[in-house]
Amino acid sequence: MNQPARFSRVRIVVADDNRDTATGLAMLLREAGFQVVGTVFSGTAALQAIESLRPDVAILDIVMPGLDGIELARRGAELDPAMKIVFITGFAGVALSAGGVQPSGAKVL
Repeated sequence: MNQPARFSRVRIVVADDNRDTATGLAMLLREAGFQVVGTVFSGTAALQAIESLRPDVAILDIVMPGLDGIELARRGAELDPAMKIVFITGFAGVALSAGGVQPSGAKVL
């Protein structure tokens, strides 16, 4: 798959406590031409990656032990308000209720 060169400049961190999900998604993103700068398997590791790598996009599992994706998005937005957040989860109905508070502009995949 040949994507425009601009995709290769998009720096992405993928965080999911399910290793297969995280590594599989990272592989697919790389194959699509994106630059995956970090693949991590816990909320704590995700925060460290966001702090040190300063990605353009953070793809975060919502439900992880320790720091969850919602808290990571909040902290990431404090570090870099321009960073885009994409949530992934199997529990969206529980984690992001209609009346819940989620970071502005965040998307759920």
